Amino acid sequence: MLKVPGFPDLPTPALRLDIDRDALIANWRALNDLSGAARAGAAVKANAYGLGARQVVPLLHEAGCRDFFVAHWREAAELADLADPASIAVLHGPLNDGDVAFAHASGVVPVLNSLAQAKRWAEAGGGRCHLMVDTGMNRLGVSLTELGNEAVQALDIDVLLSHLVSAEEETDLNARQCARWNEARGAVRHLRASLANSGGIALGPDYHGDLTRPGIALYGGVPRSEMAPLLRQVVRPQAAVLQVHEVPAGETVGYNATFVAPHAMRVGTIAIGYADGYLRCWSGKGVFHADGLHLPVLGRVSMDMTVIDLSAAPNIREGDWVTAEYALPDAAAVSGLSQYELLTMLGRRFGR
Repeated sequence: MLKVPGFPDLPTPALRLDIDRDALIANWRALNDLSGAARAGAAVKANAYGLGARQVVPLLHEAGCRDFFVAHWREAAELADLADPASIAVLHGPLNDGDVAFAHASGVVPVLNSLAQAKRWAEAGGGRCHLMVDTGMNRLGVSLTELGNEAVQALDIDVLLSHLVSAEEETDLNARQCARWNEARGAVRHLRASLANSGGIALGPDYHGDLTRPGIALYGGVPRSEMAPLLRQVVRPQAAVLQVHEVPAGETVGYNATFVAPHAMRVGTIAIGYADGYLRCWSGKGVFHADGLHLPVLGRVSMDMTVIDLSAAPNIREGDWVTAEYALPDAAAVSGLSQYELLTMLGRRFGR
């Protein structure tokens, strides 16, 4: 429990994420198995896609994961006491001398994305690094034509990475990128090679290399339909009921009166809203559950509160908990959000 000097123990938050740890571990093991001769790492950037990186990393490490990827240097610093720093890679690379100094002092591994970063790393003494090669994303990475540059050729490269544009789709881009990645593998010395993200793992052994980098699939996302039987739901947002009251027929619920009660209704106000990542797109579409009962969202989602229909749940009282219907593929279809957004927007007020 969080402690604040001079204050009593803080109350339990009225929001929590029910994280199925067994499902998380099972998902990593399934993805590791699907990776064949390669080993699965884990993308734990963005606070492990919203789940809480400090909770996730020890679980994945216990399962056997030994390669973790973050985006920012501060994310690496927050995790360096939980895993061997040499197993943590920073995807954005060293933008300045301070980043390079941190990498050398901590043992965290930089992913070099440009000739400028390669030169900056070498001028500071170099050492083990990863290299990102751009095979078609046109986002980060050195180009194939730059691989012959002396600054790149002199690097001590552990993992040669690239990133798939559309691994979740049937597209010629996948084979084109795979061919370019293989070209890069033959052009520069490295110990390991990595191309496949979550969806890329399902594309088969040609895409696996030595190390795969699942992200969304670890956390219950399904990037490709054939992966659905292998992956389990990990996250279920839960909220406490703040108030229960009766709404007469003809009365409205929530901002802008978008819902009118067709008959007398029993409703509950729960402690979740768009400030927590439960966005207004769930208005009139979202569903919560308690004791196996279906509790639809009524009216507009507010910043800190949402109203649900308790007509079918006469026993629910203030202080009880309800669980959002939040299986990621289904929730994405209903909300219009991506599976990634559904997780990474979950706010800091959730107890994790």
